[in-house]
Amino acid sequence: MAMSRRALLVAGAGVGAGVLAACGSNTGRGGGGSGAALSQWYHQYGEPGTQQAVQRYAAAYRKAHVTVEWRPGNYDQQTAAALLTDSGPDVFEVNGPTLDQIQGGQVVDLTDLLDGVKDDFNPAVLTPKTYEGRIYGIPQVVDMQLLYYRKSLLKAAGVTPPATLDALVDAARTLTTSKVKGLFLGNDGGAGVLGGTPLYAAGLQLVTADGKVGFDDPAAARTLGKLRRLYADKSLLLGAPADWSDPSALLQGLTAMQWCGLWALPQVKQQLGDDFGVLPFPADGGQGRPSVPVGAYGAAVSARSKRREAAREYVKWLWVERTDYQEDFALSYGFHIPARISLAKKAARLHNGPAADAVRLATEHGYAQPLLWTPAAQTAYQDALSRIIKSGADPQGELRAVVGKVSDELQRVKKKS
Repeated sequence: MAMSRRALLVAGAGVGAGVLAACGSNTGRGGGGSGAALSQWYHQYGEPGTQQAVQRYAAAYRKAHVTVEWRPGNYDQQTAAALLTDSGPDVFEVNGPTLDQIQGGQVVDLTDLLDGVKDDFNPAVLTPKTYEGRIYGIPQVVDMQLLYYRKSLLKAAGVTPPATLDALVDAARTLTTSKVKGLFLGNDGGAGVLGGTPLYAAGLQLVTADGKVGFDDPAAARTLGKLRRLYADKSLLLGAPADWSDPSALLQGLTAMQWCGLWALPQVKQQLGDDFGVLPFPADGGQGRPSVPVGAYGAAVSARSKRREAAREYVKWLWVERTDYQEDFALSYGFHIPARISLAKKAARLHNGPAADAVRLATEHGYAQPLLWTPAAQTAYQDALSRIIKSGADPQGELRAVVGKVSDELQRVKKKS
């Protein structure tokens, strides 16, 4: 099934090496250069025109003959397996790289490619691709999640756009009627998509800058308990025809507010006109702050490539020097924010209305899942969050167990450094 760039926001911290051999088809046109032959992998996007665009970029490169491979299926698992062989790609798109890939020496240091322009890359998405001061992936675009709301429904109910989590809980209850639910966070009540977003809204974080658990604090339990209130109040839409990443629940009038992604904005605008606005996940508590999850696929170079320097030069050309291609990739196929701050500021489609609001929210309140947040940590937290929201499990007890597991994980990865 074709995937879209939204997948990176729910893919966790990446996967370890898979047991499946890399599979897929080479559907790319060869590049126009006469130098080294380079293989470049992308995951299979759902946005029409994306495949043809990346093939066009490759064909325009004159210093190497670049062949694009479009990879269907479990792309993260495919690349993880291929990086352990000599038959993998030279250049590849990656939701990461993961900490294991960096510590295992599977990806090439790209730090010098950003000399003079590093500060122009959105730090929220560049930081998770940086380890011990070295950069291992060049961000391509920024995707984000945010809260959509129907202006007319809020106005009719006398509800102002919620600026705090308490206000969101109250608004969802007020907006819920026999025909319309107040809020849609996904068919599981938000356990799958929200992740660490509520913790950041409480002024906390998943992992601190010095590599410690960032939510060992009573505020975490208080905040997650409020998500349970939303579920228990029956204010949440459950069992919608499509899940949170599709805006149809909002567009069909099934809910007054919906957590979704920036990719949905053109469709929402087309169908609702000016009858909608966008918000961050609202702040909670005195130390809280608005929270906006962001993510970015990046370009990386395999350490097993026999043409590493040629691959590095190609990555620099495409994702550092060719800002015209970078803007085209972000905004012409689907709807995304360029990873370069300067490009986001000048992009006409991002200057007005909710699109401009979204760029501002991502810039001011964006956070990305930290590199040290491993799949094991993600699973432990995600399972606890589900039990809190859906089963009413005690937030303090659940988080106490998660803190222990995450602390052990952080100690494990530090020992590998």
